[in-house]
Amino acid sequence: MQPEYQIKTEAELEARLGTPMEFVRAKIQTRIDDAMRQFVERSPLVLVSTMDSDGLLDVSPKGDPAGFIQITSEGDLLIPERPGNRLAMGFRNILANGRIGLLFVVPNQRETLRVKGIATLHTDPDLLEGMTVNGKPALMYTRVKVSACFVHCGKAMIRSKLWQPDSWGDNKVSLGARAFAALGGELTSERVQETERRLDQSYKDALY
Repeated sequence: MQPEYQIKTEAELEARLGTPMEFVRAKIQTRIDDAMRQFVERSPLVLVSTMDSDGLLDVSPKGDPAGFIQITSEGDLLIPERPGNRLAMGFRNILANGRIGLLFVVPNQRETLRVKGIATLHTDPDLLEGMTVNGKPALMYTRVKVSACFVHCGKAMIRSKLWQPDSWGDNKVSLGARAFAALGGELTSERVQETERRLDQSYKDALY
């Protein structure tokens, strides 16, 4: 790394990227408005960012049928939790400091919704029952008090061609299976196939 090329100040950053126009600054709000509500209601996937007590960040995907995240009358967001790997890194981070960032994705939409706020963890049985999918209520839920939110432009989605299937390629071997298989020793095609089979079975048996 060559230190003379490192950006160290906001002035250097703005000299490189420019400064936002006033209408861009103005789009940042403190409450979910009607357009943002539609993002939440149509989103089957949200990326959740949290921070641990050492200041290290973690990002975890949360997904369910579109509309799985509820919006309270106060404008808070309720995110249900389903069975997972039980590491609970994000939840431990929330217990440590509560800071949270969300990125909502909607299929075939170029724009995304960004939310920042303070999170708490809850087990209200009536609300958990209302978050039932496939006959299984949520295990718990995260309540997010929104402090800032705005719709993010679609340039990243356009550049990535995320919603263009002809750009995806035809290699369907699970990258996750390869990663997990490598943990068990020598990486062979047989080990990858067996790992992928076990993953598929787990997804069928323990999704909810």
